[in-house]
Amino acid sequence: MRLSCADEMLLLNGCPGVVGLAAVFSGEQPDVGRVRARVAERWTGLERMSCVLDRPPGKGGTARWVVPGPFDPAAHVAVARNKLDDLWAQSVDRPLLDGVPPWRLFVVPDAAHGGGFALALVAQHVLLDGRSLATVMRSLMDGPAAVRDSVRPAPLPRTGLRAAARELRVMTAAGQALPMRSAQETYSSVAVTELPAHMVRAARRQPADGRGATLNELLVAAVAGALRARYGPMRRWRQRDEPAYTAVPCDLRTRVNPGELGNTLTVVRVPLPVDVDGPVARLRACQAAMAAVPDRAAVHATVLFPAAEAVRRTGPWVTLLLTNRGRRSCFAATATTAMKWPGGSSTFQDRPLVRTVGLPPLQHPGTVSFALAQAGDAYTLTVVCNLRPDDARRIADAVVTEFETWARMVTPSVRAKP
Repeated sequence: MRLSCADEMLLLNGCPGVVGLAAVFSGEQPDVGRVRARVAERWTGLERMSCVLDRPPGKGGTARWVVPGPFDPAAHVAVARNKLDDLWAQSVDRPLLDGVPPWRLFVVPDAAHGGGFALALVAQHVLLDGRSLATVMRSLMDGPAAVRDSVRPAPLPRTGLRAAARELRVMTAAGQALPMRSAQETYSSVAVTELPAHMVRAARRQPADGRGATLNELLVAAVAGALRARYGPMRRWRQRDEPAYTAVPCDLRTRVNPGELGNTLTVVRVPLPVDVDGPVARLRACQAAMAAVPDRAAVHATVLFPAAEAVRRTGPWVTLLLTNRGRRSCFAATATTAMKWPGGSSTFQDRPLVRTVGLPPLQHPGTVSFALAQAGDAYTLTVVCNLRPDDARRIADAVVTEFETWARMVTPSVRAKP
């Protein structure tokens, strides 16, 4: 099977490309044999989970997916030796080996984060995107194997060539990289932080005179504030007049393919209002920028991706051209995604789900990736840095500070006085 354009760009982007999603449960750790049995029952019929990446030797040729047979649950499901946070830190910069389906499921005995154990799925991004991770993990839960979303995305609107030209200009514009001394002096670091539900609910009521904020809008605005707190206003560290951008992944599935596995997504580049004073003002700026994201993603799906698919059949140089643009940290200084657990409450072998914890990919030197996972009233932030040692913890704390600031603000009534 030929790799999709999104698959191929992820394969060639020069990053480790490891992503993950952990489901934390209360109760006693299950026997690994029973976990393997559930995995075999629910995942053997999913062709994507048995795909092996076939890379031709040398620089010539094109990689493709092959399915030599069903995966081996005994080889793919194991008990982790460390806590969940340690597993994430050890996995983020270590690509999985070729020759077998590039995913592993770990039973984590000491998960922490309010649970007794966790099931942690680690995969190469070229195999699964964030929505796919949630889909396959949800299928392991008690009850029917199929996942049915209560709300499915509407069909993508049609777009024209003018919209495509505008989007190309935005996606190819120069951006600002985070200040750092040298790409050779960067290190990977991972930090996981729990956000109290009451704090997030209070933050979502900002701005007080507006409609409130979505989780994605809050995350992007909090990242802008965290970068300002960590590095100061951009006017102090910018190398050019352009803004710093964040890459916002957008799911392109519609109501006809809500459970499709793979990489059915695009990335939209959104400016971070680092130089805007005040957390509420930054949030307003992010809401204005994020409002255009669905239409911009539709341009990718209906014009840019089909054009890229048609042109890249002439040779691999097309994908390399598209991918090389994203190799530089000035393309996107950060990547931000909000992940919601599909469906309602869940159990695994009668153990209740406590929370989910994402693992965003490690990007190029000088970048930060953020994943804010929601499962019911549990919110968990994971920050992955390719900066200085322990920067992930410092930046995660700065993001939480932004949420705390919004939550502390008194929310006045928006009703007009008689």
